[in-house]
Order: sequence, then C-alpha cells, then structure tokens
Amino acid sequence: MTNMARILVTDDEEGIREFIAEVLEDEGYDVEVAGDGEEAQGKLRRSGFSLVLTDLKMPRMDGMALVRWLRSEQPEVEIVVMTAHGSVDSAVEAMKLGVYDYLQKPLSSPAELRLIAERALERRRLRALREVVSEGVDETSLSFGAPAMRPVVAALDKVAVTDATVLLHGESGTGKEVAARALHAASRRRSGPFVAVNCAALSPTLLESELFGHEKGAFTGAAARRRGKIELAAGGTFFLDEIGELDLNLQAKLLRVLQEREFERVGGNQTLRAEVRWVAATNCDLQQMMREGRFREDLYHRLSVFPVHLPPLRERREDIVPLAERLLLRVAGDLGRPGLRLDPASHAALMNADWPGNVRELANTLERAAILADGDVVGSDVLFTLPGQTTSSVSSMGAGAVAPTNGSIVSLDETHSLTELERLAIIAALRRHDGNRRKAAEELGIGLRTLYDKIKRYSLN
Repeated sequence: MTNMARILVTDDEEGIREFIAEVLEDEGYDVEVAGDGEEAQGKLRRSGFSLVLTDLKMPRMDGMALVRWLRSEQPEVEIVVMTAHGSVDSAVEAMKLGVYDYLQKPLSSPAELRLIAERALERRRLRALREVVSEGVDETSLSFGAPAMRPVVAALDKVAVTDATVLLHGESGTGKEVAARALHAASRRRSGPFVAVNCAALSPTLLESELFGHEKGAFTGAAARRRGKIELAAGGTFFLDEIGELDLNLQAKLLRVLQEREFERVGGNQTLRAEVRWVAATNCDLQQMMREGRFREDLYHRLSVFPVHLPPLRERREDIVPLAERLLLRVAGDLGRPGLRLDPASHAALMNADWPGNVRELANTLERAAILADGDVVGSDVLFTLPGQTTSSVSSMGAGAVAPTNGSIVSLDETHSLTELERLAIIAALRRHDGNRRKAAEELGIGLRTLYDKIKRYSLN
C-alpha cells in the first residue's frame, strides 16, 4: 500500500538529494527536493510535510538556520539532519534543538535511510496519538459483529484505500469520529496526522482562523502567524465534524478548498496547498437544509462522493454488551478500579434500553453507574440511577426508575420509555437549578454540549 507521508529533502548537492528522493519514493513516500534552506523554507510555507531531511552545510540558508526556523514555526515536523564525517558536533547541536536523528555522509546504504525515515515518521505518529489520548477521544472499535454494521464496515474498508471524500451521517453519538479514525488507520495516509475540527464548537470567525490559519495582524489579538488545521493535516486525513453547522460564508470558502485544493491564511495572500484527504460528518438532514437554502448544493455534492450511514445503537443491539464491556474497562482504568464488571442483569437492562444518545449516552451511563457502584459489580440497580439518588431508593422503585419533581414514581415497567425518563430527568435537573444548564449538566453527569443537544431533541424551553 502506498504511504502518503510527505517528505522534503534539502541538500545543495543535486546527486545526493536526487538519490535520497528516489530511495524514499520507491517506498511510496511523496517526496519533494530543495537545493538550500531558503528554497526549503518557501516550500514548507506553501505546503505541509511530515518529515524534513536536511544537510547542515548549504549556501544562502544553512541547515541549522532551517532547523531553528522549523522548531519555531512548524514544531510538529520531524527533522533528520545530514552531515559530512567530522562535523558530528554540529549534528549534536541540532539534536539539542529537538531533531530526531542525524545521518553521516556518505550514506552507508539505502536501507539505513529507509529505516531512519520510517522511525522518524513513527515518532510523529505516536506523538499525534498521545495528543488524541490526552484529549480523551474514544478509540473504541467501530463494531463487534452486529449485522446492521457489516455493510458499513465493508464500505469503509473499500473506500479507505482510496483518496475519495467520505460523508458520514447518522444520529449524534453513533461513532462518526471513530469511523473517520478507522478510515484513516486503514488508508495509505495512516502515517500522516489525523486532524479533527468540530464546526459547531467555534464561532464562524474563530473557525475560519482554526481551519485556514492567520497572518500576524490579521485581526485584533493576532500577535503572530498561526498555521491552520488544514496545513497541520498535510499528508494525512482532515475530519470536519458537524459539517451542517458551518455558516454559508465558510461553506463557500471550504468549497474552493475542495475544488482547487488551495487556500490562503486569514489576512494573507500566499496561496497554500491542501494536501489532505477529506472526511466530513453530520447528524443533520443536509438535503433538507439545501432545500431551505441553509446548505450549498455544490458543497454537498463535493462532500458526498462516498456517503456512509451509521445506524443508531438501537438497530445494532448485538454491539451493545461488548461495547459496554469495552467502555467499562476504560472507565475502570480512569477510576483506578480495574475489577469493575457488569452482572447478567445489567446486560439485559443495557440490551433493552433505547439509547437515544447512542454510544455517547451509553458511555455516560456506564461512568455514572461505575461511580455509584459500591463494589466491583456494576448492577442494574445503579445503571439508570441519577446522581443524588441512593441505591436503596432506586431498588425500591425498580431498575431504571426515576423520581420526577412531583415525587411520583415512574417505572420502565409501565408506559414510560427510557427516552421519556431521560426527558423527565432533564426537566427535573433544570428546575432544581433554576434553568442553569451548566449546573444541570454537572448533576446529570453529562457534558454541556450533550445537554444542549438533548434540550433541542426534546423541545425543552
């Protein structure tokens, strides 16, 4: 499989740089060359690279100056320096600046070159993975064999090996980002970065800067040049989550990037290349939004080259228990309670619930239950308990029961579904906190964004 990591080779000796480029291209890397640091700097400004191999002794701008500039402007790029025998001191100085390694010229063999490039790119990938873990992104498997997911997994496997733009659609919490990461991991860009941007998380002005970057002085507070996420994703996959929340002005700018593969930073006039594979996701009906004039038809067709629908959790019940077990392992690790486990009654309760919030709601439920559980067994009596209730009160009410504000008991065994119980619980929490949504979300044990989504879903004013 072709490797789409982008490498820049910088050396003033044409024979050496062409030899290195040929060796790396044979390995499937996307390679460009430069004759000195100044030319390399220009290429780095215009397009993103995962790895730079640079000679130290060059005219105009030498390798050390290029290394210092990279560490200041593009610290995520891995660097390998090349130096003639007898100039190891310079290489050691470069190592102190964070360079991955150095090669002595003449190079001992193509195998040595291939190995050091592979290891440098692996370090870059592991650094990116650590950032993902620190952000708390769920790396849970996409499916555990549910029949409804088999065509989805098959479709993702087929499209992953291409560079086709993929549009993932499904309800909130169905695992669209997990699917996007699975696509990236199975693609020829897997050694490059995976960069995600949530279009609903920022105002249009901030989102434009986040996507495209900005130049110094582009707006109040822009004290220095900032590279955008599209640049940082060069050679990898760019994931646009909640694409339906993008305002029309930014939709037009994104369309240009998708069509021309080019963009400019905010406040800049230098044209940059977008060297990424695009994946977008939404829980909105984009076709309805097009009819209402809220989403551009031309952008929709650019994004939906390969549309994939992710079914809700209630349509893939075979996944629920194994998924819950996997999620509970993560929760147990976070809580420092590695012995936590679900009992058979919990399995049945999980399987019978509707999960309108899908995987995200399942994860929140398990975390709350784990905190409330007295021992290592997470029983059905605490699965649907709300913070503030006691286990005994829930036991007397029956599994899954909730006490609304009027003090009456509502049971899952009666006419109310889990969806209705959740709605009542949200109303009760909002009333207790005089409509303060942040405090209500904290009481319910869910994120503020999740609470907003549920308020909207249940039409709660």
